[in-house]
Amino acid sequence: MNTVNDTYHSLLARHDAMRLRRRLFSSSGAGRQAAEGAGAEGATEAAPQQPYDGAADQRVITDHLELVTPFEDLIGHLYDAMFAHWPFLRRLFPESMEFQRKHLEAAFRYLIENLHDPDAVAATFTRLGRDHRKLGVRPAHYRAFEASLCEALRRTAGPRWNEGMERAWVRMLRFAVAAMVEGAEAALGEPAAWHATVTGHDLRRADLAVLRVRPHEPYPYRAGQYASVASPHLSQAWRQYSIACAPRPDGELEFHVKLTGRGGVSEALVARTRVGDVLRLGPPGGTMTLDDDDPEHDLLLVAGDTGWAAVKALLQELAAHRVAQRDVHLFLGVRHPSALYDTESPAELRRRYPWLRVTQVVGEGPGPGEFGALADVVAGHGDWSRRLAFVSGPPAMAAPLVARLAADGVPAGRIRHDPLPDRA
Repeated sequence: MNTVNDTYHSLLARHDAMRLRRRLFSSSGAGRQAAEGAGAEGATEAAPQQPYDGAADQRVITDHLELVTPFEDLIGHLYDAMFAHWPFLRRLFPESMEFQRKHLEAAFRYLIENLHDPDAVAATFTRLGRDHRKLGVRPAHYRAFEASLCEALRRTAGPRWNEGMERAWVRMLRFAVAAMVEGAEAALGEPAAWHATVTGHDLRRADLAVLRVRPHEPYPYRAGQYASVASPHLSQAWRQYSIACAPRPDGELEFHVKLTGRGGVSEALVARTRVGDVLRLGPPGGTMTLDDDDPEHDLLLVAGDTGWAAVKALLQELAAHRVAQRDVHLFLGVRHPSALYDTESPAELRRRYPWLRVTQVVGEGPGPGEFGALADVVAGHGDWSRRLAFVSGPPAMAAPLVARLAADGVPAGRIRHDPLPDRA
């Protein structure tokens, strides 16, 4: 095992040296020659030289998708192969692999469904590569992943699998990996992760806590974005939470965390975290931000449950930089009036932000506001096609609303929604 580990760490050092060399000389011909000189060893690190025909690979993959789906077996075989051949990679993953398996399945589905649009795929995986730096992922790890995927594809598909199908999968993977490596290298000037001390832990309900944390160094983000959060109680387990405040002079951040399961990050943050604990934060992400160059569109804000966190940050930014008189309408969806946890009733919101219209939507039981499904109530209030829409909340609430807005004529480019996964 020592010989295997020595080889592994030598390979990592070699890749790191090549990355540093390319970065130091990236603006000169010498830099281009260094990148080209990497040869086959650096193939997964360099962007494709020819435009990628994702649509062709998409057709091959989808035509034979039944051979490797459902993805549960494929992903199980992939990780079995990876940890059998490279057992030292196990440390990059959390103890429980359930969330990781779901995350990888979602990534496969996204790739296959969007491969006809390589620019969108590249943008998504560039952001993902920047975020994966916090896990200690390096280019050499992607080689192990590719080999394990090929082994898993053959094992799952059986004798009907052929070389053409495998090449399509490999090209798809290498295209995504090239974008991830590019994203990681572009972010070499920032920390892979930030440490942040918990300065406040307010249990608003038995299943929901509002956390305030102060990063040890500046954390650059915009109102409406989210961060991946890791607790010291769980190694390598990260979950994404919206940042519930606009940037503040003191640098503090706020997160609203709902307990969604036992043994996961949400339980560690709600039930086991105390003031003084040090959390880790991944780089900020998300597109639910206000456009500096588009102050003309009136706004539609829709928040459900802890989706209120992102909308709260947007309202703070609007209040701090309000120049144009934009009309802002907020729909605040709750299952029951008692679920309002952040002490901001609709009346209080209107007093705080006189330019804001608020409609509370109650899903269950009697109470103030309108009763019904959030998507139906929002749609029933009129034509939103000229608005810039922000939708924040759990997938079961947000997905139908996003689809309804698009069907009712709101252009896709004016619907801001970051579909954060269910968070255990």
